[in-house]
Amino acid sequence: MPRPARTAPADVTARLRDAITRGQLMPNERLVEADLAATYGVNRAHIRTALAMLDQEGLVVREKNRGARVRAISDAEAIEIAETRLAIEVMVARQAAERITDAGKKALRAIEADLKRAVKDADDLAYSRCNGALHREIQRIAGNGTATRILSTLRTHLLRLQFRVILFPGRPQSSLAEHHAIVDAICRGDGARAEAAMRKHLTSFMALLKQAIESSRHGGF
Repeated sequence: MPRPARTAPADVTARLRDAITRGQLMPNERLVEADLAATYGVNRAHIRTALAMLDQEGLVVREKNRGARVRAISDAEAIEIAETRLAIEVMVARQAAERITDAGKKALRAIEADLKRAVKDADDLAYSRCNGALHREIQRIAGNGTATRILSTLRTHLLRLQFRVILFPGRPQSSLAEHHAIVDAICRGDGARAEAAMRKHLTSFMALLKQAIESSRHGGF
């Protein structure tokens, strides 16, 4: 009789990362190994390994004799992350336009179609996945390894910020239009337009993020 599949530490790490990203585990929430082991159906060693990995990613803080907790991102750090992303991704968009191929165009258009479907279905989770996939494909096309590595280290933090912004009424629709402008410019090989479109998109994201931060200070978000 075959044994049931065992859950690998990487799977637990991914599930915990997703829970933190989507706000199911809140900033500064204590992460009790025994409770998490019961929730995810694994042993405490798996949880310990996952927490160590998430600590390295900056999502979890482990303190001696106090256990672990979800790392909170300060308002100032959230803005810094968004500003850093903007500075890098406008360059990446221009480089993608300069290096676009027919295969790259096809990939971008396919992801854009998935993004449209997610917005039409009001599926926030699918929207987030497609949004991330589109930005990663642009990075792949650009072929800037240094930029990709930096953005990779910020990715999970950016997802946490994105889930704050996506709650604004009309944001998925406006974001879809902004992404269309980016994709269209890249597919046309117009570096200046691609850079401008990405700047507009991420400037809009930052403006909404600042609104979310201000609202949270007054108990509204």
